[in-house]
Amino acid sequence: MPNDATSSHHHDDESVVLGVDTHKDTHVAAVITVSGRPLGSRSFPTTTAGYHDLLTWASGLGILRRAGVEGTSSYGTALTRHLHAAGIQVLEVNQPDKAERRRRGKTDAIDAETAARAVLSGRATATAKTSDGPVEMIRLFKTAKESATKSRAQAINQLKAVLVRADPVLREQLTGLSNAKLIRCCAGLTPSPITTARAAAAHTLRSLAQRIIHLTDEINELNTQITEAINSHRPQLLDCYGVGPDTAAALLIVAGDNPERLASEASFAALCGVSPIEASSGKTQRHRLNRGGDRRANSALYAIVIARLRWCTRTRGYIIRRQAEGKTRREAIRCLKRYIAREIHKIIMAPRRA
Repeated sequence: MPNDATSSHHHDDESVVLGVDTHKDTHVAAVITVSGRPLGSRSFPTTTAGYHDLLTWASGLGILRRAGVEGTSSYGTALTRHLHAAGIQVLEVNQPDKAERRRRGKTDAIDAETAARAVLSGRATATAKTSDGPVEMIRLFKTAKESATKSRAQAINQLKAVLVRADPVLREQLTGLSNAKLIRCCAGLTPSPITTARAAAAHTLRSLAQRIIHLTDEINELNTQITEAINSHRPQLLDCYGVGPDTAAALLIVAGDNPERLASEASFAALCGVSPIEASSGKTQRHRLNRGGDRRANSALYAIVIARLRWCTRTRGYIIRRQAEGKTRREAIRCLKRYIAREIHKIIMAPRRA
């Protein structure tokens, strides 16, 4: 790793910019001046002491106010929290441009310096999420729930696949039952010595059913935790028509614990992938669907639209009116998602209730 390259004429009162290339076990940091002169680069372990040493080293090279960090939502999350706690503005830096990487080569020190230069040039403008509040709690609960839901669906499919090939006597006993009754019956099968294929099938069905019941209890408990966290943070969100715990969680997660980092409701719409994109040519003036942004937040907005189309007369009237104006149903739904994003943004940015 390159050593410090601090020149002899450096002044401690000069402003500097920090760039960090993050990894699982080590972070590589580089510091440059506001004029673009590199001051040095070093590697630090991803520990509390390592974060402290990184900050002390960078602050010793000048006045540190801004930092560009790669992977602020993955490997760089803990470092981002540490820098935020020290009062340093952390900007999220995307991976270096491929053309520039081909010209300069690829090392961790070069990537760290590139991150610092992205902040200095203004290319990196997105303030990183703090990830230290109730929204981070919701994100963790949501992650656990998604994996439990996926495992439960897999277990249900496996149970039905075993039942298809089971002994006819056992299969006929469980045929025609709903999922809930089937799982209860399989969980209540009497264990017996596993000496035949029929006994092995019964044992497997019982094991899978018990697993499904356990995962269902876990999912219900996580649902309770998510709802309580949302109610303690933004209870108004669940009062919004068509918004449930899952959709509210997805929209809160995309905004983060510091939603003030979003410049406007238009930036929130762009983050959710519902901002209109110009697609005009010649005499044709139109917008197309935005295929960028956070797709989970986009899916949450779509679920809200579908719920309102099913139950809300006003929403159905809006779709009919826009289709009469010449828009397709898909374009009208895109407009609805944009309006709902504006409504959600107002709720997220509203002062928190005591």
